[in-house]
Amino acid sequence: QVQLVESGGGLVQPGGSLRLSCAASGNIFSIKAMGWYRQPPGKQRELVAAITAGGITNYADSVRGRFTISRDNAKNTVYLQMNSLKPEDTAVYYCNADVREWDSTWYLDHWGQGTQVTVSS
Repeated sequence: QVQLVESGGGLVQPGGSLRLSCAASGNIFSIKAMGWYRQPPGKQRELVAAITAGGITNYADSVRGRFTISRDNAKNTVYLQMNSLKPEDTAVYYCNADVREWDSTWYLDHWGQGTQVTVSS
């Protein structure tokens, strides 16, 4: 079993900052890509940012230059630093990780429960 637990969401004013964290735990042999997705109200889930085990990053155009993804491989944790937040960043943010368990030979997608981020004055 693998669990992903997000933290750090909340209410922030436009222009403010938040830092999300997601810790993976359980029967983990290794993790390839980790990432953050979001689902705004009434819309589909979309990729925000992703990072490989080697540190290569990818960002959605809408957040590039404002958000920074990073990870601590020793802690199986991924972070999302969000600056210059806008009302359109309001969404439930989900952590995702591509995980291989000790008793498996392949990698499977795992998701966290989500954390609400609301940007409003």
